Amino acid sequence: MKTAKLLLHCPDRPGILAEVTDFITVNKGNIVYLDQYVDHVENIFFMRIEWELDCFLVPQEKIHDYFATLYAQKYAMEFRLYFSDYTPRMAIFVSKMSHCLYDLLARYSAGEWNVHVPLIISNHPDLEHVAKRFDIPFYLFPITKENKIEQEERELRLMEEYRVNFIVLARYMQVVSEQMIDAFPNRIINIHHSFLPAFVGAKPYHAAFERGVKIIGATSHYVTTHLDAGPIIEQDVVRITHKDTVQDLVNKGKDLEKIVLSRAVQKHIERKILTYKNKTVIFS
Repeated sequence: MKTAKLLLHCPDRPGILAEVTDFITVNKGNIVYLDQYVDHVENIFFMRIEWELDCFLVPQEKIHDYFATLYAQKYAMEFRLYFSDYTPRMAIFVSKMSHCLYDLLARYSAGEWNVHVPLIISNHPDLEHVAKRFDIPFYLFPITKENKIEQEERELRLMEEYRVNFIVLARYMQVVSEQMIDAFPNRIINIHHSFLPAFVGAKPYHAAFERGVKIIGATSHYVTTHLDAGPIIEQDVVRITHKDTVQDLVNKGKDLEKIVLSRAVQKHIERKILTYKNKTVIFS
């Protein structure tokens, strides 16, 4: 059953919910999902609605223009419209660590997600064998301070060629530049441990072990120009005891990173995330 998914936010005022639902029902659309939320501090109305298109009177290619003209201008809305018959295209960026990559590709291969992975990009050759195992093109772009801008420009051209919609940084150990972020605003998903800013550096789990932490976690977020400070999509934690070794912390951390990243990717694919300023509204 083909459906349309509409996500919107605007200043809150009476009548928005009624008008949007009326637009759909009057045009013979069958609503199959509806969720809304009001941020009373910011006075912002958020909404996600999905409806079947089989009997909808407005042609699919004209829905966006109709809605923009009739409602978005009237209520100062920002909105995005998606259709269930379109499969988004996801590029995966990796470096040397494979745990997140394997998890993403296992879910992808199992058909859990309505997504296509046309390519994998890396700054190291280490994980090319994983891409070959899953029969996905692998592209190597070694990056140094001297060639970073040039290499990212090549990556951007390649992703344009593959018609990539969004990027997942599966433990990609490079800071993404502003030109890449501008090309994919709120469409680059990152994962990292949740020790930041307390335990920085290459061995956060070792530092956490020495400090005797009792909880470790992982955070997935959209990438912005503020390092590791973009809108948070998903987080989780696991408890630690004095019996856990450094390797136990590393293993538990990897498990969390896989789960949290995959949850974030799934929410993005399902079009259940709205960003406003530096926060997200995650619909159920």
